[in-house]
Amino acid sequence: MKEKSAIVVGGGIGGLVTALKLHRVGVSVRVFESVETIKALGVGINLLPHAVRVLTELGLGEELEKTGIQTAELIYVNKFGQQIWQEPRGKNAGYHWSQYSIHRGKLQMLLLNAVKSELGEEAIYTGHHLKSFQMFGKVVVADFEDKKTGQSLGSFQADMLIGADGIHSAVRKFYYPDEGLPKYSGRILWRGITESTPFLTGKSMIMAGYQDQKFVAYPVCPETAAKGRSLVNWIAELTVNEMPSRADWNKKIDKEKFAPAFASWDFGWLNVPKLIEETEAVYEFPMVDRDPLPQWSFGRVTLLGDAAHPMYPIGSNGASQAILDADALAQAVSADSTVESALRKYEEARIKPTANIVYSNRGNGPEQVMQIVEERAPEGFKHLHDVITHQELQEIANRYKQIAGFDKQSLNSRAGVLSND
Repeated sequence: MKEKSAIVVGGGIGGLVTALKLHRVGVSVRVFESVETIKALGVGINLLPHAVRVLTELGLGEELEKTGIQTAELIYVNKFGQQIWQEPRGKNAGYHWSQYSIHRGKLQMLLLNAVKSELGEEAIYTGHHLKSFQMFGKVVVADFEDKKTGQSLGSFQADMLIGADGIHSAVRKFYYPDEGLPKYSGRILWRGITESTPFLTGKSMIMAGYQDQKFVAYPVCPETAAKGRSLVNWIAELTVNEMPSRADWNKKIDKEKFAPAFASWDFGWLNVPKLIEETEAVYEFPMVDRDPLPQWSFGRVTLLGDAAHPMYPIGSNGASQAILDADALAQAVSADSTVESALRKYEEARIKPTANIVYSNRGNGPEQVMQIVEERAPEGFKHLHDVITHQELQEIANRYKQIAGFDKQSLNSRAGVLSND
């Protein structure tokens, strides 16, 4: 039987994991990335146990352990630092896999090196921006160009094309040309990364505040932790009516734009204003998503990751869901003899679950407990149980795990479970 081939558009986390997964099931893969040099950019992200399972099965468990921090617990507090909810995460919670807090750029480089090692350096085409593509019979032909100069870089063909090219996906725009800009939540995120003294266990992830004013912090570097320090990734979030233009996304900004709103947020165990003050560079992003689509797969072309289902960064799900897409795609391609049928089955497996997460995240996902407490006790509380019951908190946490696909019982009972990272 002829070996299948694939073009993956986008060399981000989703695209690189897709390349590895498809290669493992016998597909010849080439990855095309717009930027000339893939660099370890960005700040921190979280990988949930279901995504870590996929990466572990790819043989990357040891590298993850070296690169990220095993998240020990997740804690929600109000704007006064009073605890609302705490739960263990990853192996601490009894999962067979860890949850990792990790620098996004370092994870991308880890995956890039794995692709180069397994598929060969020649499988990665940088500086190649997708200009157009067409299906001819049993092949997809894609034309690429240098985005800076407009110079044509030639045509490439494969049995399938995977659009893993992010929230501004050219592949998605081909099928949905009138969709327009991403949908703005009304909230802006300011992100930074700062070396500081460790807070709580040194492996804690905290979320403070409520919908209109929130602060998230977690450590991301095991090397810094080994020295008794903590490299803390943080996100400050405020409701702001106007969305920055796309040209200004990821723009370095003056901290005075948002820092005064957090000036009193010294909780004793975490000094938010000090953390912001000691950060060298802060970057600004609007919190955006897109409406779920009715269809991802079109013959021999499909969408994956943020190109398919961009979602608010709530519940630590963006990168994890792209990794789950890659896993489901490889399973479908492996199980089905025709590309068109495999891509339809992949879509069937993933389109509804990811849409449910998009909608849940618009309602604050598991973070709705912070909003509930803010609405019921805006001046703080003496006893949490006077404001919200433990049962209500537990139900919200459990429901989101079900929606996002990482409830412990279901995940641990999967066939072929590996008990060690």
